[in-house]
Amino acid sequence: MSKTITTTSNAPWLKVRSGRINSIDIFRALTVLVMITVNEWHSVIGLPQWMRHMPADADAMTFVDAVFPAFLFIVGMSIPFALQQRFGKGDSGRQVQGDVLQRALGLVVIGFFMVNAELGFHAASMLLPIQVWALLCFVAAFLVWGSLRGGPALALPWRMAGAGLFIGLALMYRGGPTGLDGMRPQWWGILGLIGWAYLIGCVCFQLCRGRVLGLLACTAFCAAYFALNRAPAVEGQVLLSLLFSQDAHFSHASLVLSGCVTAMLFFNQLSEDGPAKRFAFAFAFALLLALAATWLRPEFKISKIYATPSWALYSAAACVLIFAALYQWIDVRGRSLLPGLLEPVAANPLVAYLIPFIVEGLMSLARLEFPLFLRTGLVGIGFGLAYAVAVALLVKQLAARGVRLRI
Repeated sequence: MSKTITTTSNAPWLKVRSGRINSIDIFRALTVLVMITVNEWHSVIGLPQWMRHMPADADAMTFVDAVFPAFLFIVGMSIPFALQQRFGKGDSGRQVQGDVLQRALGLVVIGFFMVNAELGFHAASMLLPIQVWALLCFVAAFLVWGSLRGGPALALPWRMAGAGLFIGLALMYRGGPTGLDGMRPQWWGILGLIGWAYLIGCVCFQLCRGRVLGLLACTAFCAAYFALNRAPAVEGQVLLSLLFSQDAHFSHASLVLSGCVTAMLFFNQLSEDGPAKRFAFAFAFALLLALAATWLRPEFKISKIYATPSWALYSAAACVLIFAALYQWIDVRGRSLLPGLLEPVAANPLVAYLIPFIVEGLMSLARLEFPLFLRTGLVGIGFGLAYAVAVALLVKQLAARGVRLRI
């Protein structure tokens, strides 16, 4: 998504640096692989607390709690480049919005089906084993958004078949205590949350026309939205409570917007600031985010589960600093970082993210499990790292054969 072109006739207000931004790609790949690793660590026996998610009410966070925010941050960094590419092709604002909605919808749909495969199903009432149902969801996703030759999506009949399969699976689903309920968004899943945050971030970016001050105002609005949801005057009113009920989505959007701000600070070609000034602005932005998080923390404790603004803004501050370091090392100094392993993951993050779920479904269907010693102590930690590397190697092989998901 960081590949751009220079023509932006339909959006003269948007001009970011063209070409690949290697540090963005590497940050994306590292985030996905760390996400896979910590997901594998979740079942490791004897794992120290600093390598686990903190409890919802702990008022604390570990690096594990910052992995999902890092991905949202990278989504935000990619937005200016992706929008410029579409405007540069001559797309109108309506066409660009249609593309944004399609991407967001795709993520929400896949996340929604994945969540229902994990929670809420009534196994005795399901017409198919839940493992088969879940694997068919991934088949449907590939038929709708997949590509076998690295280019456009599959032909229309295949895509229609995928949409029909999604509908059939939804009708087939049985949930609830008695099996009489259908699919429900117990939560939207990681992909669904990314989809909602991406949609909000894109809308805000275009409304602000990429201006940093406007994006900062939108980020502040996201924190204020979260706070208003908990205000006594709002909690006592049905309509106001409904209006401000999407607080987690707006907290997540603040991370996306922070990524947008960072991208514009470093790569906005309409600004004449030199490299040193751009780094200084980035450090100032990270400090501003950390101070805002500290100011909000007494009222809204740090919690990934509750998606509090203090958690989001502390995570965003860390992401700004991490990206600045990667950009200095990779793009400014020209150093490399495992290009053969990370580049395919950077280009296919969704494929990499879904592979462990497919493996888990296949193993569960075959009644296979990893040996206990691979889930214990230091061996389990090492296995989690090795598993992420194995996924990266598989993604590399799939990418070489043109397998893509175009979302």
